[in-house]
Formats: sequence, structure tokens, C-alpha cells
Amino acid sequence: MDTTLRDGEQTSGVSFSAAEKLTIAQLLLEELNIDRIEIASARVSEGEFQGVKGIMSWAEEKGYANRIEVLAFVDGGVSIEWMKKAGAKVQNLLTKGSLNHLTHQLKKTPEQHFAEIAQSIALANENGISTNVYLEDWSNGMRNSPEYVFQYLDFLVQQPVKRILLPDTLGVLIPTQTFEFISQITAKYPQIHFDFHAHNDYDLSVANVMEAIKAGIHGLHVTVNGMGERAGNAPLESTVAVINDYLPEVSINIKETSLYSVSKLVETFTGYRIPANKPIVGDNVFTQTAGIHADGDNKNNLYFNDLLPERFGRKRKYALGKTSGKANIEKNLQELGLQLNQEDLKLVTQRIIELGDKKETVTKEDLPYIISDVLDSHTYEEKIKIESYMLVHSKGMRPSTTLSLNLNGEIIEENAQGDGQFDAFMNALTKIYKSKKLTLPKLIDYAVRIPPGSSSDALCETIITWVNNGKEFKTRGLDSDQTVAAIIATQKMLNVITQ
Repeated sequence: MDTTLRDGEQTSGVSFSAAEKLTIAQLLLEELNIDRIEIASARVSEGEFQGVKGIMSWAEEKGYANRIEVLAFVDGGVSIEWMKKAGAKVQNLLTKGSLNHLTHQLKKTPEQHFAEIAQSIALANENGISTNVYLEDWSNGMRNSPEYVFQYLDFLVQQPVKRILLPDTLGVLIPTQTFEFISQITAKYPQIHFDFHAHNDYDLSVANVMEAIKAGIHGLHVTVNGMGERAGNAPLESTVAVINDYLPEVSINIKETSLYSVSKLVETFTGYRIPANKPIVGDNVFTQTAGIHADGDNKNNLYFNDLLPERFGRKRKYALGKTSGKANIEKNLQELGLQLNQEDLKLVTQRIIELGDKKETVTKEDLPYIISDVLDSHTYEEKIKIESYMLVHSKGMRPSTTLSLNLNGEIIEENAQGDGQFDAFMNALTKIYKSKKLTLPKLIDYAVRIPPGSSSDALCETIITWVNNGKEFKTRGLDSDQTVAAIIATQKMLNVITQ
């Protein structure tokens, strides 16, 4: 079960739009062939509700509704009502798996908690929603209050639940404990389906997954790129590779060749960069740098192992020094394992044509950036538009900008100087807003990146972090010119704060 869209979104600074969630859900189920996906937490926000509603509408048409799950709460039916309106069919009910959490957070007795859980499960059944149950902090429960855990399981196995989910919520387990605790449970309740939900605080999540399988676990929870709270969850890509290579008695249907393309798209949507040395999906893991390695590969593949790059839709590279045509757009999308509806494809095509006028080629590596930019651009109504600008940067003179802004139908022009072209642009924009007695958010971070493997004429993505009324948010701009990309990101900001 992949929980990138729920637990993965709890990565600090990550928030998916409804369009991004739908795209990732489609890839997980259809391209990777994941069995189940957990896509959201109930009651979080209106945006989350719309995201779930959109995914469930698509899933109903495809017959996937029962493969999509939502985290729900013991809240007297509020979560159930939310899920009904969104069209969700499976709840993953969050309950207390340790006496410590139950006593100090809920301040309830086990009997009180169990009674409320029974009511939540019954209410879900009445409304056509099936139930899986999370035992939050289960790992600490097994370490510190096993009597409570088994008391709870004795109650729970009598309830009409489909699966019981065992999370190492704080990532505290070592492999020997994982094997011991899960062996005890699967031996005592052999007819019950148990899932293991690993966190990676000690970098042991994949090792713990292996031990959970050996102990008889029936399901695993993973995220793309290992995203998640703190140090993240068990990474999908490493888990798949380990099972296929070291646990041949276990059969899974994940499409290995699509792991990399999905990983890169999630990286682009989140802005959460994959470390270059991350197994399976990192930029460097199939790149040989040392001359002796390249020589060995030419002599009977002396430096190869079972992790051949072609398994994951990648190619082996040989870096030289410090180290990359235009093609049919749909063909490139297919190679990346991406699917877009006709409206989004049209928007992406238009964007590529615009960018093609500014750089010689648009590469396959550019496409996730372009898709991210396009999907992000039509998630809000464009009420404010930068009509035109002139940037002047001359030796011996301060940079200056002349700006023409369409502010709710009124065209306003202003000129300003600054320490750089973008600073001059922001000074001119500030003058316009002050003239209308309006304030702008504070810019607190400015980051620039280019697609991996690109050269000096690469697309440039500028990511700007703003603070407005005490809340942080990010906007992104994409162009072959860094300053223009920053201006595009700024125009998005102006429209975001007016929504």
C-alpha cells in the first residue's frame, strides 16, 4: 500500500494540489500497479476534500474505488460523513496502539476507547465504507505495554475489519524486534490480515520490512522516495528491489521499469530533491566515475551487480571529468510513464512551443518541470497579470526595471532601481502596491534549479518562498532565463494572495 499522498505529504514543506494528487494516483495504480493507495486524511481542508473527490470520481470509472483508502478518525461520525461526500469507500481508522498514547493523549480507559472504535466501525459499515484499523504507536506498545496491545487485538479481531495496520510510528524498531513482535501476532491470529507501516528514523525501514515479511506480515506500507514525517517511510523503490532479489518466495506485481519516472515526477511536484546517492532512483547510483570501474565493466562486467539500471527504466552512465532533438511530445510522455488528459496535454504543448522559441531543444528531463508548472498555473484564477516589463542592466549603472501591471483591469506603470534585475522589478512592483495601499508578502527564500543532465541553455525553475499573514507558501516559475522565471513565480504569488 503506497501512502505517498497521505503520509508522504506530511513531509515538511510538501503540499500536493488536487491536480497533482490525481496524476500521482493514476501513475501509482495504472503505471506501477500498486495494490492500494492511501490518498488523504479526512477533515483536513477543503483542498484535501476536492482532491479526494476528484480521485474517487476517476477511480469509480476505472473500478478502483476499493483500492483507495483515506485516514479517518474516531470522531463520532464526522470522518464518515466527510468520506461519504467525497465518495471514499475505505477508511483507515486511526486508533491508539500503545497504553502510553491512550492514557496521556486521549486520557481514556481501554474499554472506553474500544467502545468508541466499535461505534466508528459499525457506522462505517452502515454507510457502505469498509474499515482497516491503524494501531498508532504499536511498536512502542509492544515494547512497553504488550498486554494492552493483545487486549486490543483480542477485541479487534471480533470486529468486521478488513486489515489491521501495525505502524512503527516513531521509527524505533530494530530488525530483531520487528521479527519478534510480528511473529507473535501472526502466530496468535493466523486468519487475520496484518500490514506493517515502517518509518526510517534509524535508516532501518527496509531492513525492518524484510524481517516483517519473514515473520509472516501480509501487507507493507511504502512511499515514493521514502517521503514522510521526520526521516520518512520505507521507500517504495528500495522495498521492491529487495523483495524481488532477496525474498523470491514473495510475489509482487510492481512494475520496476516505471519506478524511476514516477520518482522523478514526485520529486518535481514536491520540490523535495532526491539525494544523488539514494539507492535505485538517485542520479549517481548507475554512474561510474572512476576509470578503473569503467575498465572493469569492459572486461566481463566486473563492477555490475543485480541492480541493473534497465530494471528501473534507467541506463548506466560513465561520467567524464566532473560532468548531456526535439521529439514527439506524447512519445516522451509515454517513455516517462506519464498520462495527461487532453486539456493538460494541450497546455503542456503550448508551453513547450513557447519554450522552444527560447532554447534549441526541450528534453525529456525537462518534461516533469513543464508539467508541474502547467498544472500549478491553472489551479487558481489569474486576476493579476504582468503585461510587460523592461529590464536594464548596464556596467557602471544600477539595474532598473520599468513594469506595466494589470491590477484587476487597471493598467499601472512604474519604474525602479535595485541591486539586481529582480530586486529592481520587486521595487517597481512594491511602488505599485503601495500606491493602491496594498502590501506584498515577504520574500524569505529564493532557489534556482535546472533539470538533471541539462546544459547551459537549460530550462530554469525558480522557487520562491513567501510569508503572508504569518503563513509560508511557495510559487514556481519556469523559463530559460532565471530572472524571467522569478517574475513568473511572482505573478503566481500575486494571484495566490488574491484568491
